[in-house]
Amino acid sequence: METKACVLHSEKDLRIENVPVAEMGDDQVLVKIGAGGICGSDLHYYLHGGFGVVRVKEPIVLGHEVAGTVEAVGARVTKVKPGDRIALNPSRPCGKCKFCQAGEQQHCLDMWFYGSAMRIPHSQGAFRERIVVGEFQCEPVGDAVSLGEAACCEPLSVALHAVQQAGSLTGKRVLVTGSGPIGALVVAAARYAGALEVVATDLHDAALKKATEMGATRTVNVSQAPGLAAEEFTADKGYFDVAIECTGVGAVIKDVLPVLRPRGTLIQVGVTGEVAIPINAIVGKEIRIHGAFRFHQEYALAARLIKEGRINVKPIITATLPIERAVEAFDMASDRKAHMKVQLTF
Repeated sequence: METKACVLHSEKDLRIENVPVAEMGDDQVLVKIGAGGICGSDLHYYLHGGFGVVRVKEPIVLGHEVAGTVEAVGARVTKVKPGDRIALNPSRPCGKCKFCQAGEQQHCLDMWFYGSAMRIPHSQGAFRERIVVGEFQCEPVGDAVSLGEAACCEPLSVALHAVQQAGSLTGKRVLVTGSGPIGALVVAAARYAGALEVVATDLHDAALKKATEMGATRTVNVSQAPGLAAEEFTADKGYFDVAIECTGVGAVIKDVLPVLRPRGTLIQVGVTGEVAIPINAIVGKEIRIHGAFRFHQEYALAARLIKEGRINVKPIITATLPIERAVEAFDMASDRKAHMKVQLTF
């Protein structure tokens, strides 16, 4: 059996092609994909053929933010049944290495993650009409939310993991730098975790409006003076207890340190190359810096929060196009001034 899929051959060469559907095993599930969100990594592959040293070297099916409906299940599957609507966890850790055994599956030594060119052969993605998956990847989302909302489980999981890295946020003042899809979801996750105040920043008012819809108590357009350099934020050695940095821009990281209070925490989510860090400020204020990479147990939590309506992800979905218009969808998603999260339907 074959299925229609979004296959990237090289930079700006995205084609709709038929690809094989794997045979279903006893512990596997056949899923009809209904919706998929275009992520920043998908865009990097499409626009630039990769990012950093990671390059597309062979045709790759893109996509890892997906949800769909169960069509068939293997003989040993008990978690889901035909007709169930599910979010599909794109992480497939080995379960055997020392990190998996320690419950740190996001650092698996043999990870297969949908739509990733980090290894050869590439790990094929889920922008396709049908896919065979492991039972463990399926998280039921019920019938109250759309499959588009369910497809936001993956980026929400990233946000939940970032917030978890900060420890308790109850009653805290939190800064979120960058109000793209991840930043907006971090805002929602921080509010869910009990943050008293969440201030979101961005260069674009449209993104800040979305951050407000996701729960930001205030927003700051950092393209306009004074931005984060406002006296309110820098007085008395800093205003914020926690900063969650989602841009990966070195200059932004420098701007964050003056507004973090002594013994504050910086969670770095955005990725980049090497940046200059003002070490004296980190030492003098005893700043704690933590990275936040992917997720594991947070995926099931994300699915439940969306399923139960406890985090509303609808504001970040700004456009939905059918798979046949995938190239148009990717071009739309590259325009941050106009769009937050562009999704495909299958």
